[in-house]
Amino acid sequence: MEFLPILSTLRRHKITAFLVVLEIALTCAIVCNAVFLIDQRLDRMDMQSGVAEHELVQIQMANIGTEPDAKALAQTDLAALRQLPGVKSVALVNQIPFGNSSWNSGIKLDPRQKESTANVTNYYGENLIETFGVHLVAGRSLTAGDFVEFADMVTPGSKVLPKVTVITSALAARLWPGESALGKRIFFDEDPITVVGVVDTLIRPSRREDAIMKLSMIIPVRMAGGLGANYVLRTTPAERDRTIAAAVTALKTIKSNRVVIRKRTLDEVRSDFFRGDRAMAGLLVGVCIALLIVTALGIVGLGSFWVAQRRRQIGVRRALGATRGNILHYFQTENFVLATIGIIVGMAMAYGINLFLMRQYELPRLPFLYLPVGALLLWLLGQLAVLGPALRAASVPPVVATRSA
Repeated sequence: MEFLPILSTLRRHKITAFLVVLEIALTCAIVCNAVFLIDQRLDRMDMQSGVAEHELVQIQMANIGTEPDAKALAQTDLAALRQLPGVKSVALVNQIPFGNSSWNSGIKLDPRQKESTANVTNYYGENLIETFGVHLVAGRSLTAGDFVEFADMVTPGSKVLPKVTVITSALAARLWPGESALGKRIFFDEDPITVVGVVDTLIRPSRREDAIMKLSMIIPVRMAGGLGANYVLRTTPAERDRTIAAAVTALKTIKSNRVVIRKRTLDEVRSDFFRGDRAMAGLLVGVCIALLIVTALGIVGLGSFWVAQRRRQIGVRRALGATRGNILHYFQTENFVLATIGIIVGMAMAYGINLFLMRQYELPRLPFLYLPVGALLLWLLGQLAVLGPALRAASVPPVVATRSA
């Protein structure tokens, strides 16, 4: 029965009510989308790489000057690294997950295609599957007889190419949905490469769209040492720091005129990779908190203003028999009406902002669940914010009605 007096009061304070509704609507729209973006960032930061992250370390070296026999140097390095205490496996690779530098190529299912079927990242390196700890789910791993030398493959006019590959399950599903990928052929140019194995997951080293993040291939190419030699060692989590120090010492002993470009655990690589996501999530959390505080202060300010303005009216109601509970309920209901109008407008604005982000940044659609959760939060915030002014209104004594204006 209090809605008619509330609406009558709000009509007499149109501008003030409009500003509060607008503030709540903007907060609803921005907070819903910001929380959605935070959730997207957290999901991305939690993505599974498919490798034994807590057991891996990377050591990248560079020679000063030229290296006449990079292949022999690489074999010497690998043999020394395998002898280190606690080292389970070693590989010389072209790239690592979260490394921010990616070797990619387009692949086709028919050499006569003009456009590639998919863009994939290419991992090279003997013993890579075992060292990375990638989980094989179908077929076989790569063997020594499958490998070709990187230097031979990239020589101008060379016909040396790998004949087989191991791909991720995501790539297999993209190329042959509902079918087994084993024995299927893919093409970079005209020569086919046969799929002999499928691994569960192996993500790209650099960020791309989520739809292609897991489209990876492991190609049997044996990397040489020399410029930018990228060694990955697998050890126990507790031994990683000691292994890094021992590995650097061993590599420097073999060839002293080398510079260590990187020496880090894969956990550190991952942390660096997602630094921007963490910063963005923190910024968005700060924006949400600031908006909610400003909105709450606006409601408190409006409630305090209206209580001061209506003290005589409140006193009259108290003199006519209204209890403190009636007065408290009135102001809470009034705030609920304003919040509801603002939330309805804010929901429409939230979807409008989301549609803009979808077009401009290829973000997914805002899930409907965020809207009722956001509405509930703003209703609760409004009730808590108006509670102080409402309690002050409820404490106005009936004698105020007898005082002159």
